[in-house]
Amino acid sequence: MPDHDKHPDDPNKIAGTAAFSKFVAVLQLIADQDAPLNIAQLAALSGYPRPTVYRILAALMAEGMVVENPRSKQFEVGPRLINLASRAWDRSDIRTTAIEPLRQLRDITRETIHLAVPSDVSMVYIEKLESPQAVRMASRIGTRVTLYSSSVGKAYLAGLEESRRENLMRTLQMEPFTEHTHTDLSALRQDLEQTRARGYAEDREENEAQIFCYGAAIVGADGLPVACVSVSIPLFRRLPDPQQAYVAPLLQACATISRKLAGPG
Repeated sequence: MPDHDKHPDDPNKIAGTAAFSKFVAVLQLIADQDAPLNIAQLAALSGYPRPTVYRILAALMAEGMVVENPRSKQFEVGPRLINLASRAWDRSDIRTTAIEPLRQLRDITRETIHLAVPSDVSMVYIEKLESPQAVRMASRIGTRVTLYSSSVGKAYLAGLEESRRENLMRTLQMEPFTEHTHTDLSALRQDLEQTRARGYAEDREENEAQIFCYGAAIVGADGLPVACVSVSIPLFRRLPDPQQAYVAPLLQACATISRKLAGPG
């Protein structure tokens, strides 16, 4: 007997939804990796048969979303996808509003600045301003970082309402990236309590060895975080007075961006 209670736009009734989801899953795998992937790796990571992955890649390449390295037979994001993402970032209210305070923050600290927004159970960099100094970060726009190991992720979690924070934390798969990474929720909760108390987060070589980061939230009109900013410093050149050198300018930048997002009034 037909189910007349379902909305006509129910995704289960839209032709091609399952196929589209597979396309998106493969594209996401390619975009998320630090290095290009080959067919075997994509099939293993996606769980799809090789013939299915071949068909998906052929369609994505035809649309310029993915390109294949003819020598290595590996795949990476294509020019059309990069162009679409660039346009989206350029038009982002947060990015547009934040860019000048972020430049000032980079000039004051002389270190790498990231602007990140939440995406599912991670944070995604939508802007990166390189340090003018010789040693720089390997990250790029579009990089995903975890909520539990990055300063932007912890700043975001700390600013959420408790119920939302706990729901998110229960979904985390806390794998170690370095010997300093939190791998249990009790340690993360304690860290987040300290983050809320002082108003900023620290990544103490938790996401990448020899890299120390300070992160703080940009808040909306409701006082909840909408994005986060980090200052990333190679450990060997971290200055002896980080409060003055990094934290104070970071908090000032986030406060300025939050005010600008709120608008007049």
